[in-house]
Amino acid sequence: MDFFKTIDKIRAAFGNISAMERTHVDTFTENLIANIKGEMIAASNFGQCFVAFQNLADYEFLNVEILSGTNIKTYNGCLLCFSCNGKDIDIASDTQEITSDYSNVSNRWLTKISFIVTPDEKQMILQKNFETLHLQYKSKALPLKTK
Repeated sequence: MDFFKTIDKIRAAFGNISAMERTHVDTFTENLIANIKGEMIAASNFGQCFVAFQNLADYEFLNVEILSGTNIKTYNGCLLCFSCNGKDIDIASDTQEITSDYSNVSNRWLTKISFIVTPDEKQMILQKNFETLHLQYKSKALPLKTK
């Protein structure tokens, strides 16, 4: 196994693009993952959801960071769907273009999304008055449960 790594390093030194990609270590994204701000409100086998609130110009923003094994990429925004007691609350993203950052060190994707929330929605999230959480984008969904 070390023999193949050595060959990749030599090929990368001579400019082979695919060898460069295999030997590259992504420390930037790994530092972002290590320094996630906010509180984890939901998790599952599919990923983890961290949230932090920010007040800008009398608007309350919910900054969500999703750490998962799924690459989330869309140009049409997404929905954050909270379910509690048979009632669903959907919050549309303020960000329309959403892309994930990949870390080949931990083999995970980090996705940052912002939402505008009302004071009632903020209280529901802070008090964790929901059972499940789904991030819906395109025709896919990332299911999470309260932590």
